[in-house]
Amino acid sequence: MSVKSQIKEKWLLYRLEVKKDPEAFGELYDLYAPRIYRFIYFKISSGPDAEDITAEVFLKVWEHIRNGREVRKFAGLLYKVARNKVIDFYRDRKVKVEALDENMLEQLSDLGAVQKNLEARDELQNLIKSLRLLKDEYREAITLRFIDGLSIGEIAEILNKTQINTRVLLHRAQKTLKKILAAQEQK
Repeated sequence: MSVKSQIKEKWLLYRLEVKKDPEAFGELYDLYAPRIYRFIYFKISSGPDAEDITAEVFLKVWEHIRNGREVRKFAGLLYKVARNKVIDFYRDRKVKVEALDENMLEQLSDLGAVQKNLEARDELQNLIKSLRLLKDEYREAITLRFIDGLSIGEIAEILNKTQINTRVLLHRAQKTLKKILAAQEQK
């Protein structure tokens, strides 16, 4: 996240916490909703369910702030709540992860010109299939770092780990992902 974005986020949080400005929350929502939706969608592979959970995440964060609780890092809070909501989703519904469908690729158009280039589209499908073969902790760390672009510190906060443990986790996740991708190329 750029310095300008961090300053804007802090200003919006100030307006929200001190002045109780709901428009500030709307701006924060606009800033983070696509990222939180993508994070959730990668975990559950269902557009409608991801939309519902995204709405629940922002409602929970809104209530958290309205109740006067301090927010140090808005993104960290959002991802923690999103992560817990996904856990609740699987616990409550015992849903199995669905296969990747065409809608997901269309919704991920911000990852590049996926729809224009069939080769890139196939590579993305293979990457997503490979990510699904990773254990949850590895997949989550890679998604947060390389898809959502979060820093090691932000990921550590979300995963309740130290920064060193987070770096080790990311290293192991990348190493495992490389092995999976190499094995798929040999097939």
